[in-house]
Amino acid sequence: MLRSRIIPVLLVRNKGLVKTTKFGDDKYVGDPINAVRIFNEKEADELTVFDIDASVNESEPDYKMIENLASECRMPLCYGGGVKTLQQALNILSLGVEKVALSSALISNPSLVNDIAAQVGNQSVVAVLDVKKRLLGGYKVFTHNGKKASNVDLVDFCKDLEVRGVGEIVINSIDRDGTMQGYDKALIKKVKEAVNVPVTLCGGASDHADLGQTIAEFGPIGVAAGSLFVFKGKYRAVLISYPNSNDKEKIFSEGQK
Repeated sequence: MLRSRIIPVLLVRNKGLVKTTKFGDDKYVGDPINAVRIFNEKEADELTVFDIDASVNESEPDYKMIENLASECRMPLCYGGGVKTLQQALNILSLGVEKVALSSALISNPSLVNDIAAQVGNQSVVAVLDVKKRLLGGYKVFTHNGKKASNVDLVDFCKDLEVRGVGEIVINSIDRDGTMQGYDKALIKKVKEAVNVPVTLCGGASDHADLGQTIAEFGPIGVAAGSLFVFKGKYRAVLISYPNSNDKEKIFSEGQK
């Protein structure tokens, strides 16, 4: 049975852990391995790691870093960043990663979804769509850290990706990234109504109540967050956190009302 999940998202740049705001103004927040160890202790549902430089720099995935992360991680791990070929995806999965996330490759080579799904199964293929509001309404999909606009229609593209075999679609709101002002509910509604595969929303999570309310309205769903789990207080002091068992029970019970 499909259930909702609470997912920390870690952004890696130059092997260090960073956090962005609206895909810019990144702040160094520590060592990725240390963060993984803390989330292990806090028994996170799963963990997502994005290398945010790999696609922009057209570099090969950093397999050694990925191997180190996977060897430490005691929860399901999703990795994205620089994956452009079937062999790269297979290499990453062979290191102990459960899911490979595709972003820019979805636009340049959508058949890669078919190829990976055929080899390893739909459950291991994740589509990550970085989305920004249009001035005149609707949403636009971007790649390369929000720098390159695509011409795809968000809803039609999600439907096509589902047909091609993605096991999950992650919708990342560029406008809400790092703001902690709440999820874009209109955005998630649009995508959830269009597809049947699991959907995860990222960008803007404000607090535990926001997680619970989103699950209550759209669950089962993945609620992902970066700033919420790495910053504390209005001065955004670095402090890795995650809901404890009692907090999670409250969040999920909100989703069952």
